[in-house]
Amino acid sequence: MISIRNISKSFANLKAVDDLVLEVPKGELFCFLGPNGAGKTTTIKMLTGLMRPDSGNISISGIDVLANPVEAKKHIGYIPDMPFIYDRLTPEEFMEFTADIYHISTEDLTTRREELFTTFGVHDFKSALIRDISHGMRQRLIYAATFLHQPDVLFIDEPLIGLDPYTIRLIKDLLKRKAREGMTIFLTTHILALAEDIGDRIGIINEGKVIALGTLEEIKSDFNITGNLENVFLGLTSAEEVIHKK
Repeated sequence: MISIRNISKSFANLKAVDDLVLEVPKGELFCFLGPNGAGKTTTIKMLTGLMRPDSGNISISGIDVLANPVEAKKHIGYIPDMPFIYDRLTPEEFMEFTADIYHISTEDLTTRREELFTTFGVHDFKSALIRDISHGMRQRLIYAATFLHQPDVLFIDEPLIGLDPYTIRLIKDLLKRKAREGMTIFLTTHILALAEDIGDRIGIINEGKVIALGTLEEIKSDFNITGNLENVFLGLTSAEEVIHKK
């Protein structure tokens, strides 16, 4: 579902992503981890067509992202770490705006908006200006709008920023369910407990290169590390590298 072939991206003398090769199959919830500046957000921006790699190829749902970016984006949902939203619209109007972008019919919009507002608890605020609702409710609206066109592949950069415990549980359960239903989910997070809880597989990137890939148990076995994901992550990304692969 996501196929990455030898993509690289540099900024001046910094190689942010270095010859990345990765496959994420349909229905997998993949967690992409790394320290600040490791290349996570740059990778997501290339996968979603917001940034062009210097070299390599990317395919989403069988579509070449570089050759057919608009067609690929029809299959993609993307929630950045700092999403933009129009403060002077209401949630209802914002959903209408999103539906227009994806050419969703009025009938489908009405049905899906009702379902998504119910799922995310937005109903009571649907007619308020977005600037007047809480940060957490704005985040719920972003998720609702992202699911509106029913994407095959979902990219999320830090999925739980600013969310209350109830909404965190809602999002975690929803992502697990969507993956079971066949959606491919690629997310980055600094919350290691989240990745350990919901990730089918984990990739760890450091200084632009993927240094570990697999289930948590596979990575622990590969690098002779015991304990939880925090132990694995710190062991593999610390400045003084004391862990060596078998």
